[in-house]
Amino acid sequence: MKKARHGKIVEIVEKYDVETQEELASHLKEAGFDVTQATVSRDIRELKLSKVPAGDGRQKYVALGQDDNRLGDKYIRILKDGFLSMDMAQNIMVIKTVSGMAMAVAAAVDALKFKEIVGSIAGDDTVMVAVRTVEDTKALMDRLQGMLV
Repeated sequence: MKKARHGKIVEIVEKYDVETQEELASHLKEAGFDVTQATVSRDIRELKLSKVPAGDGRQKYVALGQDDNRLGDKYIRILKDGFLSMDMAQNIMVIKTVSGMAMAVAAAVDALKFKEIVGSIAGDDTVMVAVRTVEDTKALMDRLQGMLV
């Protein structure tokens, strides 16, 4: 049941511009899945759904965790859309984003699977990335800067 529901969620977010968990739950109920908000929230986390700009100041869910040859480009586009600036404090890289984009940017950074990154956490407009060493942090910042131009 969970696998079928997850498949349907990916199908829904690819077909519709879903902005909220309530909207996603509504689509799932129309498809015959009896879900609660807690279930939808857990599914969003497990599927690594993130919000990205949909245009007109709106956002929509996308599935960043899916295997797709074009995902590298999608991650870079998310970085470009949300990125404002970055700085470092020893081996912590801090990325400032457009308000509401930090989770999408953090998910994109994580999905790019840089070996230097231990993990990241996101707020509303700030991502903190734990990097293995100070030298790795400098190199990673240079690499990200190159991707953003």
